[in-house]
Amino acid sequence: MCASRFQPRKGIDFRRAQRSSARRTATTNTLALLLWLAATGPVTRAQTTQTDQSPSGNLKQLSLAQLGNVEVTSVSKDPQQVQKTPAAVFVITEEDIRRSGATSIPEALRLAPGVEVAQVDGNRWSVAIRGFGGQFSKSLLVLVDGRSVYTPLFEGVYWDLPYVMLEDVERIEVVRGPGGTIWGSNAVNGVINIITRSANSTQGALGTLGAGNVDQGTGGIRYGGSAGKDFNYRIYGMGAIRGQEFHPDGDAFDRWRMGQMGFRMDWKSGQKDTFTVQGDIYRGESGERAFIASFSPPAEIQQDGKGYVSGGNLLARWQHTTGEGSDIQIQAYFDRTNRGDFELGETRDTFDIDFVQHVRVHDDQELTWGLGARVSPSNFIQTSQGVNFLPNSQTDSIYSGFVQYELPIVRDRLTLTAGTKLEHNNFSGFDYQPSVRLLWMPTAHQSFWGAVTRAVRTPSRLDQDVQFAILVQPTPPPPIYFEILGNPKLKAERLIAYEAGYRAQINRNLFLDFTAFYNTYNDLQGYGPPFAALGNTPPPPHLFFVLPYANVIEGHTVGMEIAPNWKITHWWQVRGSYSYLHMDLKDKPGFTDVGNLLSSYTGSSPNSLVAFQSLFNLPKHFELDETYRYSSALPSQAVRAYSTVDVRLGWHVGEYVDFSVVGHNLLRPSQAEFGGDPGPLVGIKRSVYGKITWRR
Repeated sequence: MCASRFQPRKGIDFRRAQRSSARRTATTNTLALLLWLAATGPVTRAQTTQTDQSPSGNLKQLSLAQLGNVEVTSVSKDPQQVQKTPAAVFVITEEDIRRSGATSIPEALRLAPGVEVAQVDGNRWSVAIRGFGGQFSKSLLVLVDGRSVYTPLFEGVYWDLPYVMLEDVERIEVVRGPGGTIWGSNAVNGVINIITRSANSTQGALGTLGAGNVDQGTGGIRYGGSAGKDFNYRIYGMGAIRGQEFHPDGDAFDRWRMGQMGFRMDWKSGQKDTFTVQGDIYRGESGERAFIASFSPPAEIQQDGKGYVSGGNLLARWQHTTGEGSDIQIQAYFDRTNRGDFELGETRDTFDIDFVQHVRVHDDQELTWGLGARVSPSNFIQTSQGVNFLPNSQTDSIYSGFVQYELPIVRDRLTLTAGTKLEHNNFSGFDYQPSVRLLWMPTAHQSFWGAVTRAVRTPSRLDQDVQFAILVQPTPPPPIYFEILGNPKLKAERLIAYEAGYRAQINRNLFLDFTAFYNTYNDLQGYGPPFAALGNTPPPPHLFFVLPYANVIEGHTVGMEIAPNWKITHWWQVRGSYSYLHMDLKDKPGFTDVGNLLSSYTGSSPNSLVAFQSLFNLPKHFELDETYRYSSALPSQAVRAYSTVDVRLGWHVGEYVDFSVVGHNLLRPSQAEFGGDPGPLVGIKRSVYGKITWRR
């Protein structure tokens, strides 16, 4: 009884993405939505500095050979060609996103092999890499232009906040496997870095407008200009309204709307210095459902309502070239987030500064080192009797340094890269995250690589400070509750990862990427031995059966990912991926996970994922794109294996206008992909969506 009541609440229902849904009649007028955003209060302008991270330029129409030479920055914070990167990295380009018909970042991430994407309802997602699926992606570090969107309150990512204008996304770099040596804690199973286009590449005007039966209204406006040859800028506004998905009980609650405005400025000073400033403000509402427990009177009721999110960010980056292959980068950002609903609320400010230096030494040898600091004061707002965090106010901090050395053993053939991250945080103290990687390129068109890496996931406020009650029996007196209790002594979860991969440009039109991995985990979070306690505050007296968090689970995972890409003719390209995952977790000796988190870990990620995409360039400027997806069952979520098909028809109407119609989940009226809400599983609907894009 304890396990069945607690696991859905702790793992799914309680860790809610605090998104919100308008309970008013939906309007698809995007202009009205943007005006509503602008009128909600003071506009705190965010500014961000980021140099143009696209050494490869426009990623729209590249051959397969050119895609292998695309430079990525998420593996070492230094541009490296994909073919020469000793890590399982995959690049989702601007063109890939457009041809997929995706309307959100999670949908775009389905394009990457090994990324487990499942939609919970109309406004929440589970995104994972190599296991541990859940609504907050606790083992992933997600970045937008190098700014972390990982929250210390719930140990993960709210997937409404990587909210960017998809037309401005240059590429999404997906690193499957640990990235803690460079990025620090919580980059355990992967790193996702969403990189937007430079202001120089978004000159002129652009407008988009779309609508459908689920994506009821989407739109955006952007204008870019310049002042002289070295200064460029853009401003934009965007918004979306998403309708509810299919609810077997007829109680649709998951409507969602979001609006955002922002800007970016890029400029150069001479030949050695580049600057970028960019920023965003946003506001959103989303519908949600939860069980709310109270003590006076003793009750637990299912409640539908809406939550709110608002905030903004300001980021700045300066890059100074000091010599051939050597430079200094300094990045700083401020992020403000406000969230609240009928269950809980939080306000959080984050101040972050990062220094990185790349130094070329002895020809091809490269030393990279850096320092970083992050301070994040927050205030928890209690809005229900059954959920509390103590203390209500807390300042979280991370101080870190890293060093990495790249040593060519055989020039242009064999390279060794080694480094480590040293970090101190307020949750688990000091930790280290070393990595050793070896790259062998027998020819210019194929590469073998292997890596051994240590990574950690630090505890969060949810792990250490939460008090969360569920009513079991209101009468006879005393009322009986279960309580999930944070553990201030909870240690960081640890991973040792062994990876190996192979990439090959087999011929001009065929590319293959293969990766295998073996991960060992220790000190995974579960529930410790329960105990009984009496409570008196608030009255009346009540009995608690307490489940404290503890480091009680260990084990390993093994798997592989393969992704071929074949350009059959100049007008037809096919690509696909297959991912396999086996999880073998168990209780540590002397412990028992009485809360059943172990089965949740192993049963919330598919053993097999299959994707196949066919892209046709037809006469008269038409495009026809089909995507097939298969996911095996998720036993702990009560989700059966399923397959589905998406189809997109696009048409370039002259030089300035594009039109497309997209059908999602076409094989059945609805399909459950992940659990999480009280009541029956939510079915993700078959949907049709039309979009028009104008640019000048």
